[in-house]
Amino acid sequence: MNCLHVLDELRELEDKHRDTVVVIGVHSPKFVHEAEHQAVVDAVERYGVEHPVLDDPELATWKQYAVRAWPTLVVIDPEGYVVAQHAGEGHAHAIERLVAELEAEHEAKGTLRRGDGPYVAPEPEPTVLRFPGKALLLPSGNFLVSDTTRHQLVELAQDGESVVRRIGSGGRGFADGAAGSASFNEPQGLALLEDGSVVVADTVNHALRRLDLTTGEVTTLAGTGRQWWQGSPTSGPAREVDLSSPWDVALWQGKVWIAMAGVHQLWAYDPAEGTVAVAAGTTNEGLVDGPGAEAWFAQPSGLAATPERLWLADSETSALRWVDPDGSVHTAVGTGLFDFGHRDGVAGQALLQHPLGVTALPDGSVAVADTYNHALRRYDPATGEVTTLATDLREPSDAVLVGDDIVVVESARHRLTRLRLPEEAVKVPEVAHRTQREATEVAPGRLRLDVVFQAPAGQKLDTRYGPSTRLLVSSTPPDLLIDGEGAGTELSRALELDPSVPEGVLHVSAMAASCDDDPDNEYPACHVHQQDWGVPVRLTESGTDRLALVLAGMDT
Repeated sequence: MNCLHVLDELRELEDKHRDTVVVIGVHSPKFVHEAEHQAVVDAVERYGVEHPVLDDPELATWKQYAVRAWPTLVVIDPEGYVVAQHAGEGHAHAIERLVAELEAEHEAKGTLRRGDGPYVAPEPEPTVLRFPGKALLLPSGNFLVSDTTRHQLVELAQDGESVVRRIGSGGRGFADGAAGSASFNEPQGLALLEDGSVVVADTVNHALRRLDLTTGEVTTLAGTGRQWWQGSPTSGPAREVDLSSPWDVALWQGKVWIAMAGVHQLWAYDPAEGTVAVAAGTTNEGLVDGPGAEAWFAQPSGLAATPERLWLADSETSALRWVDPDGSVHTAVGTGLFDFGHRDGVAGQALLQHPLGVTALPDGSVAVADTYNHALRRYDPATGEVTTLATDLREPSDAVLVGDDIVVVESARHRLTRLRLPEEAVKVPEVAHRTQREATEVAPGRLRLDVVFQAPAGQKLDTRYGPSTRLLVSSTPPDLLIDGEGAGTELSRALELDPSVPEGVLHVSAMAASCDDDPDNEYPACHVHQQDWGVPVRLTESGTDRLALVLAGMDT
């Protein structure tokens, strides 16, 4: 999700400096599916990437640049020198300023070459849908589909193929109005409201939109069009509160619940009051159950409501989870950020791979769009068993129930696929994976953790309202950390590692706020820089006693 945010941050930079800046994406996969070349090709088109992308399934470039986090941005000047490195999102303003300085410097030196970039995007195939995200069965029996890459909603007839109408101009934008003039930006989730209208998760616009099915009119229910950052309001009038990449929506207990993938939380929109508020999650990325205010999520991307539970697909932990009416959060399938695969059986041992959708079935079980396994899975709460309903789908991202059939959104095949719900499970080979990255060798005992942050040129730390930095540390397994776990405001911390735990992962989340350093400006622009790291470590006597993570460092 952080990588998707950075793609959007860079669009303006690419457009403004098209004759001097070449952006090169380096694809360093986390999941096995992401190491498939066709998956990379699909992702480039799906997210409108307009620059060359290096497919690096073995993470060779990651290692050469000593990268530790998704995403990391490196700036290289015209003479081939690395002049800046940033981890995380929120750095576009700093890079914009640096680029302007480098342009002036190298123009004067005669080392700047202007011209067109090297990339020419291939023409997309003329399919009815293009990387559709979610689908909704309408009262008429037709389907409403979020045609994500084309920034539209499409109503299909009951055959799931014939186009009844399109809603949205087809270009990226954020405009209300009639069906032909309104605009979306990579819309995803859809839910039917009690008044017969549809609420739309307009993901890249960080907004909820409303579609009047009778007139085709589109209006905005929630969000400002700006991305939520740490320190922004978490409740209030819906049109005045920033959101962050809402990915799915579901009507439950009289409110519209929002899978707020961009900040690893669940939010709720109250149609009667016209307000939004955080419902569960701390913004920390991970898998922690318990009361809603203490739970951790990791890019929740699919929702399905029953009277007793709100089910959710928590994609980055490859987990199926649910929320009770009292707000408590539970996990049915999934163990954490780094374990995934395709394994049926008892839920505690079963594995998924980056699921994006969940659908409630009539018998009380749920179907899971197991996206990166190209499968439709089923979890039965009565037996605690996970089975496979169908395979050979292509990146299924959602499914809707139609009588005895289930209609699956095959996102990477650009279509809806109708299946009869099988009476027997499909037998599949068991596969288990753990994200493989080179472990950092650290010494057991005391370890100094330093998150390196230097405010970009022309900015200073924002200390007007207290500390401007935040650091949160935890580990997998929890026993790895004897001391140093928890939250604080200093970007350095002394950790104590248990010598009896040979290896594990340190989870580090850092945030820093900086403002433009202009004494003549009463209201300077302020910026938030944030990043989560999962650092694999191996304990060895010859290992380092200091771990440095770069949030933002400048060397011009």
